[in-house]
Amino acid sequence: MNIPPVTKNLIIINILFFLAALVGEGRGIRLDEYLGLHFFLAGDFNPAQFFTYMFMHANFSHIFFNMFALYMFGRILEQVWGGKRFLLYYIVCGVGAGLIQEGVQYIHYALELSAYDRVNLGGGMVIPMEAYLNMMNTVGASGAIYGILLAFGMLFPDERMFIFPLPMPIKAKYFVIGYAVLELALGISNNASDNVAHFAHLGGMLFGFILILYWKKKNKNHHGTYYY
Repeated sequence: MNIPPVTKNLIIINILFFLAALVGEGRGIRLDEYLGLHFFLAGDFNPAQFFTYMFMHANFSHIFFNMFALYMFGRILEQVWGGKRFLLYYIVCGVGAGLIQEGVQYIHYALELSAYDRVNLGGGMVIPMEAYLNMMNTVGASGAIYGILLAFGMLFPDERMFIFPLPMPIKAKYFVIGYAVLELALGISNNASDNVAHFAHLGGMLFGFILILYWKKKNKNHHGTYYY
């Protein structure tokens, strides 16, 4: 039950932000409107949101599953890497996820929205384009968490995991590959009704993969061998 300090503090900070958002909402203050990651062409966008959005969550289940995964896998990575490297990895994956999400949103805007000044939301509701762009708001630590899942699968590829509802254990490398394929399929299907930033999840994994490869190459060059 001993949780390394960075993992423990990340969990505490996320919970505190979640509680602050609940208190603020009760008083008519939407913290996610200030700290969530808005589309970079929207008036509500602020570059600091690339960091702050990681600590905001939409609801209890959102933060619960993210923090559960951070506890389960993050503490192991921190024990292997140390606190500084783990924290850097977490931030890089989170920021990278935000960058990929912004890129995907821009493609959607350029291909489908840029020619219009209003958006029809259905049910007779039509809003100005600026208001719609401000609604493109991403929250959650999921990008960083998916990066952590990727790292666990790379460091411990043959570790067997019990995943509900599968009747038998599955190796970590297959678990990670399966999750990546699922997120890609859901992202390509463009099913916006689930309100999940699937490409942000993939972005966290992508940036995590690049960083791990960089560390491997750097350590190999310096020491003749490498470690993660």
